[in-house]
Amino acid sequence: MKRETEGREVKEDVKLKILNAAKKLFAKKGFEGTTVRQICDEAGVALALVSYHFGGKENVFFALFETFAPEFLQTEYELKDPVEDLSSLIREFTLFRLAEPDLINMLQQEVMMQSPRLERVQSVIHGLWRQLIMILEKGRADGHFHYDSLRHTVQSIIGTLVFARSTAFLDPVFEQAGETAQASENGDEVVRYTTGFIMNALQCRQAQGL
Repeated sequence: MKRETEGREVKEDVKLKILNAAKKLFAKKGFEGTTVRQICDEAGVALALVSYHFGGKENVFFALFETFAPEFLQTEYELKDPVEDLSSLIREFTLFRLAEPDLINMLQQEVMMQSPRLERVQSVIHGLWRQLIMILEKGRADGHFHYDSLRHTVQSIIGTLVFARSTAFLDPVFEQAGETAQASENGDEVVRYTTGFIMNALQCRQAQGL
């Protein structure tokens, strides 16, 4: 029994090494630019183990989203307080983005390329976007949120949550404007900035007290 337990632990450890290596490489090189050999070299495992544990590179890719996707993506909000619900959604996704930047980079690449893998990747996160739609509709019906187009509002919020991030790319622009480069904000600051930006766009006065 002890040997079986140890064997399972070793197997899971190998799988996690492969997944962590793949996540790093996919985020940096993209799916097409990453080979199975590179993943195995990065993970420090034998080449055959990717096929043994996952059946190929594409399955490793999908396993990343299934393994590292947080539980809150499946949250069903009660919609009793849409302002609080939206604030919670923004906070949870922002913290997820900060905790898993490589996974977010992978998602960004798939969206930008409209890759053949996108439909399956989207299935992991579509439930959250449906919840976002319901929160916005309830908030507008209750008079908390103000917007004209649901489609454009949802797309703008998703763009803010998925694509907005602190980056050194714009540092030269800020320096020219008289602002010095700053260290990365902590999680609470990023959540506060992101929440304020979205709530202000929705003209939500109630959110000022959050």
